Amino acid sequence: MTAVDVVVAAAWVHVRDRRVLTVRAAGSDAFYLPGGKPEPGETDAEAAAREVLEEVGLVVEPATMRPFVTIDAEAHNRPPGTRVRLVCFTGAADGVPAAAAEIAELGWFTSADRPRCAPAIRLLLDELLEADLID
Repeated sequence: MTAVDVVVAAAWVHVRDRRVLTVRAAGSDAFYLPGGKPEPGETDAEAAAREVLEEVGLVVEPATMRPFVTIDAEAHNRPPGTRVRLVCFTGAADGVPAAAAEIAELGWFTSADRPRCAPAIRLLLDELLEADLID
């Protein structure tokens, strides 16, 4: 039996007008949440906050972030069998998000946009729909 590779990432769930903010990196065919892998010594909340600033230009204080859900799913654009453990947080931010760094496009998605998302984000959309936070 082979060990399963697991990518751990932290992400920010930002819902506005019953839609969730998503991002697509240049060269990717799928949308994700703003977020990324923690750096050494960084908490998941700190990683999510850092990535939000880098990717969409908004400041989210790590101390205000609250766990929303942790999702285990097949990792998109990784070798077969690779999983992602996506630790999702909510937290307040002021301002309007704008694509920055490697982000080519922003989206405000409902459950109807599920096919455009990476597997973990499809599961997140299901969670948001079940919680009656998005349409």
